[in-house]
Amino acid sequence: MKTLWIAFIVMAWAAPASSDDKTSAELALSWQAPEKFTDVRTANDSRSRFLERVQRNFEQVFQEMADKLPKGYSWQITVTDVDLAGEVDYFATNTGQAIRVIKEVNSPAIRFNHLLRDQYGEEVVSGEERLRDMSFMTGMTPRSHAPEFAFEKAMLQDWFKTELQPKLTEHAALPAKVSKP
Repeated sequence: MKTLWIAFIVMAWAAPASSDDKTSAELALSWQAPEKFTDVRTANDSRSRFLERVQRNFEQVFQEMADKLPKGYSWQITVTDVDLAGEVDYFATNTGQAIRVIKEVNSPAIRFNHLLRDQYGEEVVSGEERLRDMSFMTGMTPRSHAPEFAFEKAMLQDWFKTELQPKLTEHAALPAKVSKP
């Protein structure tokens, strides 16, 4: 009986969180052949676990950006390549243990296709994006306590702010091409 009450309380508490009242855009993110990405090499983890961690972190970044989009919008993204900042080096330490060394010559990059639609299904923006941040070390310095994939996250957030948000503003100023409900 106690288990039944606990289950009932958990379901009642979670019900508002699963309602259909969305406050952000719907995000559909997919990965095209991640095993062939330019650089998602791991320094000290299995390749599959590291790739899962990379995907989880990038999904979080894209979801944070989607949360800033207007309600009712839908954003489809297919990530086609990732090149993480730095490179894995087996000789950087005396122990022979591999670590990811961040140098200016190994800038982060990502390539993805995307399609953003407004609440009426009209295309706001679409295309292939090829981002590379050649000056990634000017804004932040690599530290052992920095969040994982901080350079890649900063690059994506900068693109969102300077490229996508202005296009959203332009689109919002245009009259809708379809009749509004």
